[in-house]
Amino acid sequence: MGRWTQYDEDNYRLPEGMSRVGYDADTQKYFFKDQNGDYWEGSEGAEYGELRKVGDEESNGADLEATAPARADGYQALATGDGEVLRNRNRNAWRQLLPFFLIIIVFLLLVFRLSPSMFKSRPFSCAEHSRPYTIKPGDACWAISEEYGTTLDNLRAINPGVDCAALKRGQRICVPMDD
Repeated sequence: MGRWTQYDEDNYRLPEGMSRVGYDADTQKYFFKDQNGDYWEGSEGAEYGELRKVGDEESNGADLEATAPARADGYQALATGDGEVLRNRNRNAWRQLLPFFLIIIVFLLLVFRLSPSMFKSRPFSCAEHSRPYTIKPGDACWAISEEYGTTLDNLRAINPGVDCAALKRGQRICVPMDD
């Protein structure tokens, strides 16, 4: 037992002979019964505090929350029915999650559908009288044109759209072939 477990009990906070018998979730009020059989109602939202008398044993049929408890500990057993309520509530929760799962599935299908095309090496073709060249670290357009004996303007003409200032390792360009 923990150090403060005695404070979790109703008998510590309630007057002598008073017991808690119910709670109305709609009004957020607790209901209590004293030793004379009279029913008392707590303040809205307060578990303990000032109590107001709401009825006695003879008039308890009007309010279901203040009826006599069916169990010895002061609480009424919850209505379980045949469990249909719980199953429907579970089914409704899955129904609300269905669009989320569909979005995830569509996203994954798109990723798998597009991923082979992203990672496949596309065939690289060069014009006549030129051949492919793969950029190595440290390569520059000027050095490549000097190596293959051509001008920088000719190299740029063979490779339109290639930015010589942003060459990347593994990038392929076309260089003129020796005649």
